[in-house]
Amino acid sequence: MKLNRRTLIGAVSATAMLAFGGSAMAQDYPTKRITIIVPYSAGGATDILARQVADGLAQVLDETVTVENRPGAGATLGTTQAANARPDGYTLFMGQVSSHGIAPAVYKNLQYDPVADFAPVKLIMSIPNVMVVNKDSPYQTAQEFLDAAKSENMTFGSSGVGSSIHLSGEMFKARTGADMTHVPFRGSGEAVPALLSGDVDVMFDNLPSAMPHIQSGALRALAVTTPERSDQLEDVPTLDELDIAELDGFAARSWFGILAPAGTDEAVVATLSEALDEVITSDSFKKFADTRGASIEGGSPEDFAKYIEGELSSWKTVVDEAGVTVE
Repeated sequence: MKLNRRTLIGAVSATAMLAFGGSAMAQDYPTKRITIIVPYSAGGATDILARQVADGLAQVLDETVTVENRPGAGATLGTTQAANARPDGYTLFMGQVSSHGIAPAVYKNLQYDPVADFAPVKLIMSIPNVMVVNKDSPYQTAQEFLDAAKSENMTFGSSGVGSSIHLSGEMFKARTGADMTHVPFRGSGEAVPALLSGDVDVMFDNLPSAMPHIQSGALRALAVTTPERSDQLEDVPTLDELDIAELDGFAARSWFGILAPAGTDEAVVATLSEALDEVITSDSFKKFADTRGASIEGGSPEDFAKYIEGELSSWKTVVDEAGVTVE
């Protein structure tokens, strides 16, 4: 078909709009509400952090930012929904060690690719997990718990299959030979109440969701899962420093970061990254992190992408050691 001059000009104009439309959108961004998807129920560490970040972003960007909880399937349901969202910068995802570190090694039929389906924006913070029992538990130390778990079955709760809370328990079980049965919930917001009521014996919970209950005396902290002690729990030993040979070198921490669906305009990602820098360096966010024993991370989108690659590799080793797989 022969193109006339008007058709040719129209085609060129359409191409130009496609080429520059993204940049124009980025200059105006944002112009409507932004939603952060959290793949867990309300009340857990991921949800608590997402709401803090949402409040900060709303102030920096002068736009409404809301949190939407989409729990289920060990966080893979919400993660898959985020991966399939329109890549326009108005649907973001609170990624964590489970969605972008552990789950790809655990789930054989994962419905998303943690690298290809997402555009990393900012690594926000990292926290230790803490081994906790309720106040009525007879176990005062991790050693006492382990001794009992070698002769009788114990149950350990988690925020879902493939979470760092789950894998911390599986690592403890695999290394020590403890008789422990995993009881998954749809987030720490559901798992912690089960521990408080005595429905499960122990959890390796994220510190932020466990800390209020530790401070109130409702939960007893036995150990933290990081190589170093937490500033918030200076009297609580690490599993690594206990006189238990099987736990030498035990290390597991949770981390959280904001991602967008793959294909999101690079200028929009840059705008979000800069806004998040303002959020996490603010005095209010520093106070938030300090009271939860968290380390603020930061860095560029490229830094976050490299961090995710490293986590995928290291957690695959842990998953293989624990022998955990889900069809």
